[in-house]
Amino acid sequence: MKRFRFLLAGVFLLLAVLASWGPGAEAAARRVLVLPAVGSINPGLAEFIISGIRNAETEKAEALVIQLDTPGGLDSSMREIAQAIINAKVPVVVYVSPRGARAASAGLLITEAAPVAAMAPGTNIGAAHPVSVGMGKMDKVMGEKVVNDMVAYGRALAVARGRNADWVEKGIRQSASLPASEALRLKVVDLLADDLEDLLKKLDGRKVTVAGKPYVLHTAGATVQDIPEGLRTRILKNIADPNIAFILMMIGLAGLYFELAHPGVVFPGAVGALCLLLAFFAFQTLPINFIGILLILLAFILFILEFKITSYGLLSLGGVISLFMGSMMLFRQGDMGVAISWWVLIPTVLVISLFFITVAGIVFRMHFQRSLTGTEAMVGERGVVYKALTPQGQVFLQGEYWEAVSEEPVAAGETVEVLAVENLKLRVRRVL
Repeated sequence: MKRFRFLLAGVFLLLAVLASWGPGAEAAARRVLVLPAVGSINPGLAEFIISGIRNAETEKAEALVIQLDTPGGLDSSMREIAQAIINAKVPVVVYVSPRGARAASAGLLITEAAPVAAMAPGTNIGAAHPVSVGMGKMDKVMGEKVVNDMVAYGRALAVARGRNADWVEKGIRQSASLPASEALRLKVVDLLADDLEDLLKKLDGRKVTVAGKPYVLHTAGATVQDIPEGLRTRILKNIADPNIAFILMMIGLAGLYFELAHPGVVFPGAVGALCLLLAFFAFQTLPINFIGILLILLAFILFILEFKITSYGLLSLGGVISLFMGSMMLFRQGDMGVAISWWVLIPTVLVISLFFITVAGIVFRMHFQRSLTGTEAMVGERGVVYKALTPQGQVFLQGEYWEAVSEEPVAAGETVEVLAVENLKLRVRRVL
């Protein structure tokens, strides 16, 4: 009987071990990472997505779901994201969601790059004709080159994933757009899912190609883990816009300029330094033209010299021209879409230039104003002779007795005017 109990306990233990190795436990160990990709496609979002893919590879996740909602963005950032998705060692699913979201412009190509492209009802995709944002207006020849390059890239992505390459070309050339149901019918995307739970059910058992190798997804019962945006990502996403980075730089220079013109104020200098640091943080992810940076710094130097050197406005004029030219050349136009908008550049340059000139004018006038404190403030003041000046004596002035000297004798009680102060001795003359 005792042996039978031991045998029975052993059987139960064996069954428990087998159960722990079974499909249920294996499903519980599987994880699907979910990354929210919301907003314009810029270097900040690209860095966040690429970091999420690396994180999924490190943790050997079953899949990475990118929840996409974007109006489009920079071509260079889109290509970085697409390349990372194509070369990822884990399955990447681009899911255009929630309802009302879109994968417009660059979002279309990011969706087509994924092994699995899915959409939620009420979403749309397309409108991918390339445009040049801000001042970087393309001529006809350059425009055709950019469109043809984008079409070739989009078709290559669609063909590699077995999707409708002809419609992808239409979405680029004609800015065509599709709702989710039509995108599924035309095989622009692979799945239509109501929500994340529905998506994971439909992904289970699906065969995909990951890093050139076949892979079967097992997402049923998998643990879902969100990848939140870090502080760095949130800041970089918001300031990586060329217009915002430019404004931050201008505010930073204005703050430092005010601090140099009025030392000791502190607050403008601190704000200026902070804005400059944020601007340079954004510049590290944008295609900066260093000639533009140097021209802006030259303008800053010229404005400073304005209140040091009497140039009658010539240095300020040079500063305005240098600031305008540097702002136009700040970003390399080779990267489509990276430029400062005229609606931002013109008002900003005018306001900053006016600020620089006004501060320089105030400092310039202060240099030529008669001092209101110290011995220099006594020049021109009048006092009464206390001891006759023959030629030396004493004068009562501003409640004090001063040693004084006059070129002509002045009797006690007469009024005199201060001509100069030399070594605490007044040089005066009689007031007639």
